[in-house]
Amino acid sequence: MTLQVTTVELTRARECPLLVVGPSLGTSVTALWGRCARLLENRFHVVGWDLPGHGRNAGRAPERLSMAELAAGVLAAVDELLIDRGEPGSRFGYAGDSVGGAVGLQLLLESPERITAAVLVCTGARIGEADAWRDRRALVLKAGTQAVVESSRLRWFGPGFEARDPRAAQLLIDSLVEADPRGYAAVCTALADFDVTHRLGEIAAPVLTIAGSADLPTPPALLCELGAGVRHGRCAELPGVGHLAPAEAPAAVAQLITQHVGGQN
Repeated sequence: MTLQVTTVELTRARECPLLVVGPSLGTSVTALWGRCARLLENRFHVVGWDLPGHGRNAGRAPERLSMAELAAGVLAAVDELLIDRGEPGSRFGYAGDSVGGAVGLQLLLESPERITAAVLVCTGARIGEADAWRDRRALVLKAGTQAVVESSRLRWFGPGFEARDPRAAQLLIDSLVEADPRGYAAVCTALADFDVTHRLGEIAAPVLTIAGSADLPTPPALLCELGAGVRHGRCAELPGVGHLAPAEAPAAVAQLITQHVGGQN
């Protein structure tokens, strides 16, 4: 059975090329990508997707989950959307942050004919250590997502972001608190097992990686390594930005997406 993934329409310009955007663990796609999407609305029909138990995805999360299953669920949801757009089976642009970027890599590997170009933000071909993801899974199943709020603040935000933009930061924290612990835990298993480092050379689509200079979980060196590992990749770095770049630097991310994906549609 294909995993249930919920799509969220972030802009309504259906006459524009489709851009699919993916979230980070613990965030809703609206909280993470909403402001960035509004800056893209004259160029793309921006549609996000929510992880199991996150945002608008109320589907029951499996006990365990793989990145391949998550990517298959995303592609199935996008295919339904493309039928509604009158473009069944057509290609689309993709952008994703953290686990959303990992899903993008999986799509580029398993369904390369479907992606025109990809923007991989604050992510990696492998993210973190497997044991750390398993420990976080156990903690959240025991104590809920509230137990990882303070550690997420430290991982997510660049210096001064909460003070500069408290509303955007709070929306992200709220989406974490509201996430179903089972969904969060399932994604932890996908991240624990995810490592496509050895397959990057298979990816032929144009790829732009975006790093935040203050990103602790996926530092700039990891994004540059990712950009150098694919056949047609390049890397951009945003000064002072943390792990959730689309929320922290929406204008810069929107400009980079327009330059990279816009030229491929």
